[in-house]
Amino acid sequence: MAKTNTAGPGPDNVLEQASAWREAGQDVALATVVSTWGSAPRRPGAQLAVTAAGDMAGSVSGGCIEGAVIAEAREVMEEGEPKLLEFGVTNDQAWEVGLACGGRIEVFVERFD
Repeated sequence: MAKTNTAGPGPDNVLEQASAWREAGQDVALATVVSTWGSAPRRPGAQLAVTAAGDMAGSVSGGCIEGAVIAEAREVMEEGEPKLLEFGVTNDQAWEVGLACGGRIEVFVERFD
């Protein structure tokens, strides 16, 4: 799915990479953890940038929901409408994507223009 993960986990690196991709003419979406409850792999403020080509920088979950977030990011790039995603142990989709850590996480996904 993802071709590269070129930036470290710091938010500045993610935003710098997203900016570089935009300057190169690529479509980019930015996913940001906005809230967590209980056990969660990343804290609020963690970010993931994704290009339409499948390149990515950063992380919002350490891998357990990344695939689902990337799929939603592609839709956001195509449609232009931001989305607020929620994953948790009470959400059937959370088990499908592997969020079995016992917590909940909300991720806001938007076009990076």
